Amino acid sequence: MKFGFFFQLPCAPWQSDQERYSDTLAQIKHGEHVGFDTAWLAELHFFPEFSVMSSPLIVAAAATQHTQRIRLGMAVSLLPLNNPIRSAEDGATVDILSHGRLVFGVGRGTNPLHYRGFNIPMEESRDRFTEALEIVTQAWTNDRVRYEGKYYRIKDVAVHPKPMEKPHPPIRIATNSSDTFPLAGRLGYPMFSSLVVVPLPCFRQDIAVYWQTFEEAGHTRTGEEVALLFPLYVAETEAEAQTVPRQSIMHYFDVLSRRMVAGDADLDAATRERNKEMHARLQHLTFEEVRENVASIGTPAHCIERIYWLQHEFHLSELICWFNPGGLMPYQTVLASMSRFVAHIMPNLR
Repeated sequence: MKFGFFFQLPCAPWQSDQERYSDTLAQIKHGEHVGFDTAWLAELHFFPEFSVMSSPLIVAAAATQHTQRIRLGMAVSLLPLNNPIRSAEDGATVDILSHGRLVFGVGRGTNPLHYRGFNIPMEESRDRFTEALEIVTQAWTNDRVRYEGKYYRIKDVAVHPKPMEKPHPPIRIATNSSDTFPLAGRLGYPMFSSLVVVPLPCFRQDIAVYWQTFEEAGHTRTGEEVALLFPLYVAETEAEAQTVPRQSIMHYFDVLSRRMVAGDADLDAATRERNKEMHARLQHLTFEEVRENVASIGTPAHCIERIYWLQHEFHLSELICWFNPGGLMPYQTVLASMSRFVAHIMPNLR
C-alpha cells in the first residue's frame, strides 16, 4: 500500500495566506524526507476559512523546486471550471518540472459557490467534466486536438508541452457522490474518496457499484484502483488523542457545515436534500463520532488496527492521510504526528 498526505489549506481569520502556503511547502518537503509517496493538493474557491488554495497546479510547480522524489497529486483539479486546453498545458508543465511526478486527480465538484463564482450553470457540470477529461487526454496523447462537443469545440490545435509520463500522467477520479462511482468504473479509471464526505456505510455500497461497472466495462484490475482519504492523528497516548487534535478537527466540520448552506439555491433538488441531511448530521457531530466513523485518531496501535481493517475491507492501494483538518494545529505538532506515523505505522502496512 502507498501512503499519501493531503492539503486543503483552510485559513482562519488570525492566520495569513503566506503562513499557510509556507507551512504546506515545508510539510511536502518533510513528507518526502520521511518516505511518503504522494502529496495531494485540493482546488477550492471563494471560502477562505475552508481553503485558500485555488491553484494547486501552481503550488505543485513550486513544490517541484523543493523535492526530487515524491509524487504531486491533484485532489482534485475541477475540470468544469477550467479551460481543458489550459488544464492540459499546465498539467504537462508540472509533469516536466517534476520529471514525471504528476498524478492528475480530477473531479467536477458540487460546491455551488464555485459555479456561481465562475458563472457556469451547475447543471452543466457532469457533461462539462466528461468532455474536458476527454480533451485533456487527447491533448496529452495526440499531435493535434480536434473536438466537437456540447460545451467545448476545438478545431485543430497542437497542444504543447507534452507530459513526460507516457501515455500521460496517471488519472484518478474523485468519487464523493454516488452517481460518480459508476462513471469512474465505466471509464476504468482509479478513484479516490473521502470518509469525511462519504460515510462508511455509503462508501461500502458505492464502491460495490464502482467494481460492478468496472468489470462490466471489461476493465482489468491492477491493484492501483482505490485510494481513501481521511483525517489522521497519531498520538503518543490516548489522553493526547482525546485533546490535541480535537479543536482543529471540530473547527473543520463547523466550517464545512457553514459552507454547505452557502449557495444552496443553486443546487438541484436531489443535491439540496443530500446536503440538508449532511448539514444536520454535521451540526450534531461529536469528536467521539469522528473518531469512530470518519478518522483514525489514537495511539499507533489503534491506528494500525483501524487502517489494517480499511485496507483489507476495501482493497486500498493508497491511504491518503489528512494530518491537519481545520488547519489549527501548530506546524511542529503536525510534523510530530507525521513522524510517529512513519516510525510506527508505515512499516507495518507497506
